Amino acid sequence: MATAIDVSDMYPVHKALRVTLSAAPNLVGSVADGDEARREIIGNFYGNIIAFLHVHHHGEEQLVFPLLRERCADELALVDVIANQHRDVDQLVDQSVAFLEEWATGATEAKAKCAETLGALGIAMTEHLDDEETRLLPLCATNLTEQEWGALPSHAMGAFAGDKIWLILGLIRQQMDEAQRARMLVHMPPPAVEMWTSVGEHSFNRLMAEVGPLQP
Repeated sequence: MATAIDVSDMYPVHKALRVTLSAAPNLVGSVADGDEARREIIGNFYGNIIAFLHVHHHGEEQLVFPLLRERCADELALVDVIANQHRDVDQLVDQSVAFLEEWATGATEAKAKCAETLGALGIAMTEHLDDEETRLLPLCATNLTEQEWGALPSHAMGAFAGDKIWLILGLIRQQMDEAQRARMLVHMPPPAVEMWTSVGEHSFNRLMAEVGPLQP
């Protein structure tokens, strides 16, 4: 590529994942046994985080890794390392989903398993995201086009299987400055902007007040 593209929009996405997953042991562990309303709020919150993590990784595997393998013959080992980290993380994702589903049925013993597994996922993701930022993003900046890089957010929104896409948008926007938030709205499809400005932002603020501080 003649000129490096701006890939800095990935940093708020990564930070949102770091913050929410690092808070999981505290948020899940603090739910009182028998508090079904609180269990539903926190369980659904992390169900949406896991759904976003899944679609985030799927987008990279479908839209980024093949292009890097094609264009960066000298960096195939690096791409494979990051791809293998995805597979390692996926094992913890599957376990987290299973324990969240078990906890949702009222099985109180599953709460500790949820907290422990989501915490382990957060540790694994921190290592993985650090590697992506220091080693893979520079490769993306110099070997992808703006259009190719810009396909990631659209893929994520279109393939997201959770029930609160506005939660994900809000968590990412929390990690942005005002200029970044404005650019995000400019590049979002008009229906998505309408959703966020009409109901999404209000719903996000109300839910996060119920969830509470995202503290490790």
